[in-house]
Amino acid sequence: NFGTKLWNAARFCQMNECAVDPAFDPGAVKETLNRWIRGETMKTVAAVTEALDNCAFDEAASALYRFVWNVVCDWYVELAKPMLNGEDEAAKAETRAMAAWTLDQALKLLHPVSPFLTEELWTQTAEFGPARKTMLMEAAWPKFRADWVDADAEAEIGWVIDLVSEVRSIRAEMNVPPSARTPLTLIGASATTRQRLTRNRDRLCT
Repeated sequence: NFGTKLWNAARFCQMNECAVDPAFDPGAVKETLNRWIRGETMKTVAAVTEALDNCAFDEAASALYRFVWNVVCDWYVELAKPMLNGEDEAAKAETRAMAAWTLDQALKLLHPVSPFLTEELWTQTAEFGPARKTMLMEAAWPKFRADWVDADAEAEIGWVIDLVSEVRSIRAEMNVPPSARTPLTLIGASATTRQRLTRNRDRLCT
């Protein structure tokens, strides 16, 4: 199931033309979602590297599972869809490059645990972009950058995830059909919450 999840994420990137851009600088991204996934990637790099250095292979595998399944596949891919299907070409281009970069980092981190699947995906994901300079097993290990962890982006996307999760929970408890599009009313919301709602309306309405 995990392998299928990862494979589908790679396929999603290919279908949305998320090719690796050699000139792309993850440190310069502007979109909140992309700053958030950059920070989540860096936190995973730190956690996995430390676990492997300490031979804590179970901790490394757990961090990888959470990052790939829960963070990338469950949230980043879903929250990126409005931008990839939207009219803002700059946001679309940035998200395509960020998605490709994020997938590459995930493959590098996963390679010691799942070498055959990740090597295959490393090759296949290069079909629509520049050729790989090396096999994945020879690629450089990701380096942690503390300045790429963005507290503001983490707070905002965390708010979106919490809101969506709570709404889904209430719908399930009240037996609201998944196909029903019910209105959501915020009562007594702070100025910060209202601003977040405005900025993330497209993500919350899909």
